[in-house]
Amino acid sequence: MSEPFIHRCPYRVLYGDTDAGGVVYYANYLRYFEQGRTELMRDQVMPYSDLEGQGIIMPVVECQARYKASARYDDLLRIETTVGLVKPVSCRFDYRIIREADNKLLVLGHTVNAAVDRNGKLVRFPKELRDGLLSL
Repeated sequence: MSEPFIHRCPYRVLYGDTDAGGVVYYANYLRYFEQGRTELMRDQVMPYSDLEGQGIIMPVVECQARYKASARYDDLLRIETTVGLVKPVSCRFDYRIIREADNKLLVLGHTVNAAVDRNGKLVRFPKELRDGLLSL
């Protein structure tokens, strides 16, 4: 079996991302996951705006994060995103957030995103989207 495609996205930690202790506030890593997922989709499959133009949105229906070490203001991070299991109406994205300066793994996580119409009803992935996800 071949290695999964890894999309890499840089992110510089903003001062506003940190808490009173000077470290990245834990919930901000979910935003970093979103950035990695959005850029993977834009670069490799299709922009979310194209999908939304078809009347489909992909909300997060599950998320998990395992914190290993803290990021701080001005750290340059690398968000690594891969596509996990693809089902007819959902898929899993896996994430690794790494500090570039020392190649330290900071966070491991995943999200499961489902395809729904504007009324919130589950719908099947369009063929183009499903094929694009499966190709990764």
